[in-house]
Amino acid sequence: MAIAAAAAKNMIGGLGGAFMISREAKAYTKETGFAGWAPYMRGRCGVLGEVDADIVASAVGFFPVEVVREVWEAGRSLPAEEAARRYATVCQDFARRKLAGLAETDADRLAELLEAVAGNADVIGAPLAAGWRAMPLPDDGRARVIQLAHVLRELRGGLHLVAVLSCGLTPLEAILTGGSPLIPAGEGNARYFGWPEPYSPPDDTLRKRRTDAEDLTDTLVTPAFRVLSEAEGEEVLSLLGKAFNVVFG
Repeated sequence: MAIAAAAAKNMIGGLGGAFMISREAKAYTKETGFAGWAPYMRGRCGVLGEVDADIVASAVGFFPVEVVREVWEAGRSLPAEEAARRYATVCQDFARRKLAGLAETDADRLAELLEAVAGNADVIGAPLAAGWRAMPLPDDGRARVIQLAHVLRELRGGLHLVAVLSCGLTPLEAILTGGSPLIPAGEGNARYFGWPEPYSPPDDTLRKRRTDAEDLTDTLVTPAFRVLSEAEGEEVLSLLGKAFNVVFG
């Protein structure tokens, strides 16, 4: 199952995250009236509840704490529970539009397999995965696929943060060295996330740690996939490929 977990990561990352930059997400942002990262942070992290910004920052560790506090507080007028519910609707509406070309039988089967993996996951160290796993799932398979992919994307994101810190990297160093399906590389992305300049250029030692962190993330995610048989592991990769091609092809 290690092969399935590693092979699936880019497809799960893409399918589970694309709704955040969709036309549905832009409409949600406009409806909130918030600027910058505030609608995203309230929607994605609303599953944590009305908590202090430090708790949110601990879950989204690749953002500077100061940025998280500013945007989390800026969105306080939208209750966390409502923000999470509305963000789930964004996810589901995106799925119904973008996966319309995926056969209903394929969507239902992929949702079944992803739900098994998500349900088998140990979410210690991945609080956003735990929160999103607790959200109600929609009835239709296409919407379930994307919401479950989002749960598994959050699982990898939380465990990736654990791996990054375990390998002796700071979140900023992880962004600057890049190489992850979740965290693109480079100064441009660090700037986009709000990290203050100047940035120290990464050296070979940091790049090696970054590679080690990605490998460790694969190791930490793998147990969730052990609920699948070898045949089901191949099936989930095939169906993920179909869904990915429909959305991004």
